[in-house]
Amino acid sequence: MAALNFTAMSVRWPEKSYVTGNHRHPIAFLPGKRPMKIAAAANSVESPPTVPEKPEIELEFIGEKTGSDGSYPAEKAKAVSGEKLLRNIMLDNKIELYGPYGKVMNCGGGGSCGTCIVEIIEGKELLNERTNTELRYLKKKPQSWRLACQTIVGNKDNSGKVVVQRLPQWKK
Repeated sequence: MAALNFTAMSVRWPEKSYVTGNHRHPIAFLPGKRPMKIAAAANSVESPPTVPEKPEIELEFIGEKTGSDGSYPAEKAKAVSGEKLLRNIMLDNKIELYGPYGKVMNCGGGGSCGTCIVEIIEGKELLNERTNTELRYLKKKPQSWRLACQTIVGNKDNSGKVVVQRLPQWKK
């Protein structure tokens, strides 16, 4: 694959002039008529610099109720390690996060309502530690429960799989 290299070149705006009598008067478009630098692309056979791939976290979201065959429905997503909150990953991938009440009465990710509770089934070590907000809201809940709006997926260096139970309080 050919790469594009950019080369700098100077460009000077063309001078316009008008004539009065026997005299020509130049009109300058830029004060001081300074040359302008423009970068132009040129084809090259050089190989592009290799950018190290960022580690990814695979996420599997398990539904709150069993399907007709007795298994829990699952949805999958991927995220770059350490870059997003679990809440944002779920919303970006259109994965159900809130119950009916939480859809209209959530805090928008501020950590002040507790409506985005999830349970981490697998991969707890790939997430950040519980925040002070989570410690306050989830003090009487199992250690595997987290607030999606406070949970960072990965730490920029790790990769692996996280299995998340949506709406664990509704699980039957």
